[in-house]
Amino acid sequence: MKEVSVSAWMIAEMPEHERPRERLLRAGPEALSNTELLAILLRTGRAGRSVLEVARSLLAAFDGDLVRVALATIEELRQIPGIGQTKAIELHAAFSLARRFSRLQGKETPRLENPAAVADYMRETLRGKSQEEFHVLLLDTRNGVLRDECVTVGLLDRSPIHAREVFRRAIRDACSRLILVHNHPSGDPAPSPQDLESTRKLVEAGKIVGIEVLDHVVVGGCARPGRIDYFSLKENGLM
Repeated sequence: MKEVSVSAWMIAEMPEHERPRERLLRAGPEALSNTELLAILLRTGRAGRSVLEVARSLLAAFDGDLVRVALATIEELRQIPGIGQTKAIELHAAFSLARRFSRLQGKETPRLENPAAVADYMRETLRGKSQEEFHVLLLDTRNGVLRDECVTVGLLDRSPIHAREVFRRAIRDACSRLILVHNHPSGDPAPSPQDLESTRKLVEAGKIVGIEVLDHVVVGGCARPGRIDYFSLKENGLM
């Protein structure tokens, strides 16, 4: 679709029928370009530049690839002139909601049959996180995901994972099996001695309460050709 050409006008100076919001109300979102839709999310421009120009610069910074914009971190978005922290957070939130909706809409419950499937399922959730997050995936009897519970955020090697936090929701939901997942922001998925010790204790606690810990998967970063970015303790005989 041909982009709307503007100079450094304010949106208010444009003819009403050309303004993105009015066009969306009149013709629907399908009639708008990516630039115009981004402009609606951004709301305002900056001194000397309209919001459409800021939106166009945002797309250009990612080679016009909307997928790359959607996957950008808050810090990457803030590098674009005219996009401060607040706008970067709002954009990040909007795209995160879109991804969640996409995962829910018309899809069957994801089934996690192997560590690769676990890493694929959690990669977007953990992408770009600067701190370690410890998640518990509650599963049904066919290894379908019932719920993703984030138990702890922070340095896991300094803050022990308590069994009561891991198993509380599983007990309440009568879940009989789960998978542990956490990320390593450094990019190296190799488990630490603390990871191994915590896993051992949680597996033992699971046996006591009758909940099976199927695996503990550490996700390091983005998958690349020829490189595995996760580590399965079960697959490597460490649990």
